[in-house]
Amino acid sequence: MNKDLKHDFLIHIILIILGILTFYPFAFTIITSFKDNFQFIHNFWGITLPLHFSNYTDAWSRISRYILNSGIVTTISAFGVLAVASISAFVFARFNFPGREFLFLCILSLLMIPGILTLVPAFLLVKRLGLLNTYWVLILPYISGGQVFAIFILRSFIASLPEELFEAARVDGATTLKSFFNIAIPLSKPILVTVAIMNVLGTWNDYVWPLVTIPDGRMWTITVGIVSFSSQYGGLEMWGPMFAGYVIASIPLIVLFFFTMRYFIAGLTSGALKV
Repeated sequence: MNKDLKHDFLIHIILIILGILTFYPFAFTIITSFKDNFQFIHNFWGITLPLHFSNYTDAWSRISRYILNSGIVTTISAFGVLAVASISAFVFARFNFPGREFLFLCILSLLMIPGILTLVPAFLLVKRLGLLNTYWVLILPYISGGQVFAIFILRSFIASLPEELFEAARVDGATTLKSFFNIAIPLSKPILVTVAIMNVLGTWNDYVWPLVTIPDGRMWTITVGIVSFSSQYGGLEMWGPMFAGYVIASIPLIVLFFFTMRYFIAGLTSGALKV
């Protein structure tokens, strides 16, 4: 019994330490967002008074445009990925045609290619298409780049749906489109939300592709815009407004996950990540 108590106590200590290491950076970001430069330099770790709420108004005035750009790109990209990938996954899951498995394996093999290897070819392609400095230079590559993983996840989920549902729909005279929209999509809502959240996270946090393809500062996304803070202050590091910008930039993702957490967890626990 004593050995079990010692073992459990050790595990709890390790988990507490890991929890502190995980959540302290977030707490540090929030604490620092209320400091001015003097407080940041002379009391780096602790909470200082007075709290400078003006950091948030200052940060919002400088990054609101970037948040709008990221919101437009992320929303359209997520809907585009779901629209195209759900149709493709439905075809792979519910139709038998020659070469289906081979084609699916070819699509999966694209997961093995590091994204950085396609950076230069993708840039040359969008440059020739005249898409630089537009929303489409971000939206179209994000939609195409999100297809592989989305098809893999959605195909596995749709294939697990009972075939009897689709047979009953065909007996009642339902077309393929009706079966897709009235059966596959409603039943796949949890996994669709899961794929959408993962796609939103990747798109919202992407830094390299917007930096390379959007030279115009007015079109920057939030990740690139926040990095430009020091130049906006004439080369001075304004730590309080900068960290306030980090907090503001994370709020949309927190709100999104808060309202979709139930579907996200349902998608993960319903066999969504099973092959």
